[in-house]
Amino acid sequence: MSKLSLVLLAAGGSTRFKLDVKKQWLRVDEDPLWYFVAKKFKSSGLFNKIVITSSSADIAYMKNFGDFIYVEGGSSRQESLKNALDHISSEHVLVSDIARSCVDVEFLRSIISQKNRADVIVPALGLQDTVVYDNKTIDRSLVKVVQTPQLSKTEVLKKALLTDVEYTDESSAIVAKGGSRHFVEGIEDAHKITTISDLKKISCLRSPSSNILTGFGYDVHAFDSKGEMFLGGMAIKSSYGFKAHSDGDVALHALIDALLGAAGMGDIGELFPPSDDRYKDIDSKELLKIVVAKLHNYGFSVSGVDLSIACEKPKLSKYKAGMREVIGSILRLPPQRANIKATTSEKLGFVGRGEGVAVYAVANLKYFDWTKI
Repeated sequence: MSKLSLVLLAAGGSTRFKLDVKKQWLRVDEDPLWYFVAKKFKSSGLFNKIVITSSSADIAYMKNFGDFIYVEGGSSRQESLKNALDHISSEHVLVSDIARSCVDVEFLRSIISQKNRADVIVPALGLQDTVVYDNKTIDRSLVKVVQTPQLSKTEVLKKALLTDVEYTDESSAIVAKGGSRHFVEGIEDAHKITTISDLKKISCLRSPSSNILTGFGYDVHAFDSKGEMFLGGMAIKSSYGFKAHSDGDVALHALIDALLGAAGMGDIGELFPPSDDRYKDIDSKELLKIVVAKLHNYGFSVSGVDLSIACEKPKLSKYKAGMREVIGSILRLPPQRANIKATTSEKLGFVGRGEGVAVYAVANLKYFDWTKI
């Protein structure tokens, strides 16, 4: 394997994408887009180190997918790249955007083969249409559409980025510092996903898997003589509440664990540690909303949930319809797909002795189908 490093930029917020799902988490079969791209680059055998930039909120989940070096990105593409370059010591580094998902190995080889021609090797496309700038027609042969990946001399690139000026690609920064640039022929398949309409121009992406992903959650809380009782997102008329760090809504806690389990995202304690005072006495509906937003960001949608609430007291029959409405609204489900069951434990165990409530939850997720946009 050559001593060549790769930086894949995946820290963007997808603000121009206008969907709940971040574009780097669109699913290709079962793989998120960033992982689909990273696997393709890795399988080329061209790189001895691969660094992927990401938002700090995504890194822990990304590590479940592949053994890469993950680096927290910055507020801009350039800042993210600078953070990644702190981990690069090879003579050359190839930088690419996750959003250019259809780059093939032969294209990579054509760029790398030119590495000694200049400080930065840049793929670019010419224009076929008439070009007008400032109301004047200009020679279109002088205009190029610059693409990534770009291959740079690492030290030259690091020095070029020591500036407060923001550049949209590596070559612009290098040339601004007096470095040399060599163009190679780009490819149409390297089209970048920026807006939803760009998805129709991408040829290599398979549609998301139709698999249903199932998660199970379980939680218990003992009764407390203090405070109100909240269960299934509803205020329950009662003279006692639950012992808990948050509002103690044991039903929503079990549901959150089921949702996280279906997505492979750990458990509620990892996401909302009881040692964190930010969640002291928090409304558990707010916790559920945070989880649902994450699921949507990561390319999931909820297809249905089922909760079994085991308690001797309080009686819940008059609250179940309201629980369906509350939970369904947060999950973007009709009430009939947010099922609530209440049962007793036939006087057995701590539930049977009236000491607390246990809840079992099952959640089904599916991948957001971007092909139907």
